[in-house]
Amino acid sequence: MDQRARPFRSVLYIPGSKDRALEKARGLPVDAIIFDLEDAVAPDEKVNARTTLTDALTQGGYGNRMRIVRINGLDTQWGEADAKAAAVMDCDAVLLPKVESAAQVDALAALIGDKPVWAMMETPRGMLNAAEIAAHPQLTGFVMGTNDLAKELQTRFRPDRLPMMAGLGLCLLAAKAEGIVVVDGVYNAFKDADGLKVECDQGRDMGFDGKTLIHPAQVDVANAAFAPSEGEIDLAKRQIVAFEECEASGQGVAVVDGKIVENLHVVTAREILAKADAIAALEG
Repeated sequence: MDQRARPFRSVLYIPGSKDRALEKARGLPVDAIIFDLEDAVAPDEKVNARTTLTDALTQGGYGNRMRIVRINGLDTQWGEADAKAAAVMDCDAVLLPKVESAAQVDALAALIGDKPVWAMMETPRGMLNAAEIAAHPQLTGFVMGTNDLAKELQTRFRPDRLPMMAGLGLCLLAAKAEGIVVVDGVYNAFKDADGLKVECDQGRDMGFDGKTLIHPAQVDVANAAFAPSEGEIDLAKRQIVAFEECEASGQGVAVVDGKIVENLHVVTAREILAKADAIAALEG
């Protein structure tokens, strides 16, 4: 599946040490799962978590969901062993925390071979080096670590996330320039569906591909927010038809709902329909 069409609406963190959570994740309607060996696993469980997660991924049952393994940082006592374990796990990508340079991606690549790398973007230095990191040939995705970023920036919480806009924008620009996936940070108040929807809508308007989630209760809101709406699908179809009819007749310019339709609009329209088809295939 083309990466621009592949859905990443909902990307759920699951602790790699918990058998029950790993089992439950098999039945959740998420587009991707981050199997976490880092923050969600206590220090005294980290070694055993590798085996637990390896066994769960070998057993399978996660369908077409993207399977991403987040390891501990390579500067920790667990990172290198995590990376070597992830290299042979049945997963689609390895997620490295607190990435601040392409050299860190190089170091991970040396341990995992040609397996795709995703980067947690969660520090000021990471934001400033986002373009360099996104351009790494093995890097295929960004995950925004907004909790750590807020801590590093010493910001206060605001529903509009204004203090984070510079960092979020730098990572979005870098990701779009290189054609990689970029998913938004978590929303901590997992019982606040209205607040989550506001933040999902903001992220979708900004251009994020989806939202990282901390609880299954958040999945439906994220899936709805980051999927093409019925109105967007209808408009896309009408734009394509109008443009193709004008091209075939050689007459004037295409107009839909009082607005000119150019080739760039048709490209976007086709991407919307491809994303809708990919979501339908995933859910089917």
